Amino acid sequence: PILSNIHQQHSIVSISFFSLFMAQEEEVLAVRSFLEENYPSCHKLINGNDELWKKLNDGDGYTFFVPGEQAFEQLGAQKLGQLEDVRNKETTNKIGEYHCISETVTFEDLFNAGGVITLGGDIVVDRSTSGGLFGVGGEEDGGVLVNGAKVTQSFEMGSGVVYEVDKLVNPNIMWRYMDQLRIPGSK
Repeated sequence: PILSNIHQQHSIVSISFFSLFMAQEEEVLAVRSFLEENYPSCHKLINGNDELWKKLNDGDGYTFFVPGEQAFEQLGAQKLGQLEDVRNKETTNKIGEYHCISETVTFEDLFNAGGVITLGGDIVVDRSTSGGLFGVGGEEDGGVLVNGAKVTQSFEMGSGVVYEVDKLVNPNIMWRYMDQLRIPGSK
């Protein structure tokens, strides 16, 4: 009887773990659909990165920093072309990884953080200010800047959160790695 109880408890734990895994996977699929529908450019940026999605499925919640369509338009034709060029796939994937965390980061946590560790690496988080002159003398306005990108709205989705930002959050140095496979003089 004791062995049977242990076996039953193990089965319950296994089923619970499997249910949690499936729930996380279903939530991540729902976020993918949400991004595809509402943020097609960001979806295009991260959708082809299978490793990113695997990490999110295996994580404990998720956080996305999702640039709006205007943020991609502001990049200009050259940078948009670089993101779409298959020769830049590794760098494009890395840029996408800077927009995702495999755990839930609440707005309060983000507001009080000095930085976060994304799947791509560390990025700075600051409080936004308004007023002042050239960034001096401004007053905190209760907002958050993620590597210089202002959080404009947020969506709680299951065990995670999606923050819309007004720019891409990856470090600017990432753009230097684009086009490294091009032959000088070629287009």
